[in-house]
Amino acid sequence: MLNLSPLFFTTIDNESCMHGELDLAPEQRTLIASARTDVRDCLRAGIPRVLKENGYTEAVPQPRFFTQGSWAYKTLNSPAQPPQQADIDDGCYLPMSFISQTKRPSTAATVFFTAAEEALKPLVEEKQWKLVTDKPTCIRIVISTYAHIDIPLYAIPDEEFAALKASMERYGYDSLLEAVNMAEQDTWTALPADKVLLAHRECDWMPSDPRPVKEWFLAEVAAKGEQFRRVVRYLKAFRDWRWSSGGPASILLMAAAAPLFEKRDRRDDLALLDVVAALPARLREGVNNPVEESESLTERLGHAGVEEAAKAFEEFEDVLRGATGTGSPSQACIWMQGEFGSRFPNEPERVKAVSVAATIAATPATAGPSELVGRTKAG
Repeated sequence: MLNLSPLFFTTIDNESCMHGELDLAPEQRTLIASARTDVRDCLRAGIPRVLKENGYTEAVPQPRFFTQGSWAYKTLNSPAQPPQQADIDDGCYLPMSFISQTKRPSTAATVFFTAAEEALKPLVEEKQWKLVTDKPTCIRIVISTYAHIDIPLYAIPDEEFAALKASMERYGYDSLLEAVNMAEQDTWTALPADKVLLAHRECDWMPSDPRPVKEWFLAEVAAKGEQFRRVVRYLKAFRDWRWSSGGPASILLMAAAAPLFEKRDRRDDLALLDVVAALPARLREGVNNPVEESESLTERLGHAGVEEAAKAFEEFEDVLRGATGTGSPSQACIWMQGEFGSRFPNEPERVKAVSVAATIAATPATAGPSELVGRTKAG
């Protein structure tokens, strides 16, 4: 049998691996981070300005921002093929009274979208970005051929907005601005989950809190180890190579994979194979949101989409099992590049032949502690 793990993940600086190739390049991350800062600064000053220019007389507090989604989970992959783009979600929060004293005014969502879009126009024109305003639940800014920023708009009750500010201050920030800019320090855990409302272009407001999913996933990583996070990234990488657009959503892959994962000591290939082998049946059974059991994630994909995904993972299992079972490292690399593209290294000399006994030994009798992450090529 073959051990393909050195080509999936390595901690040796001068050796390539797919995990490293999935990362955005340092200059790409810098561009995205800079763009996010520019967008936040623009909205922070621009939303109050636009509302006042349009006759709103009450004081408008500066919005607060929290990064969510794959950037916050640390599962963001670089695009595999056009037209894919790296997706950064940066939520924008304001208290409800910035427009109306009523709890859920039917016009508030429209006003929020309009004010934010108007505030962003000068920045978008200056940077030669593209403003996309037809997404039901967010404003999208395409900042490059490989990345866009999605800005979902949230409203929370005034007293909770004040509590949010107080919560930030308790964490020792010198200023609110400093807290806002610390994307990884989401100090808003005191905010009640049932009072976060997402602006929707067609449905006005929807109860929607991004925190529980993030907390669930990070808890899964803490319990299962960094190998689980890597396996999720491999699943997403396979999806992005198999489907140029569409395919199973990232949250669906995360939720489906979590109960199937078993730690394999220094064997990312086997850990991935374990999940892929059981994934088709789990998709066909149906997968619910891990933090909201009444919400079916597979229903979003539809019956035909679920069956397409299940068959794709069945085929992937055959190839991955064949690659680990073949006696030819060169053939194994060719097969893996067929499933992942050129981001999987074609370096058969680094593939190791192992015994069946060693393969069995890679599975611990009990779940191991979270592993320490070593240095990687891409950082």
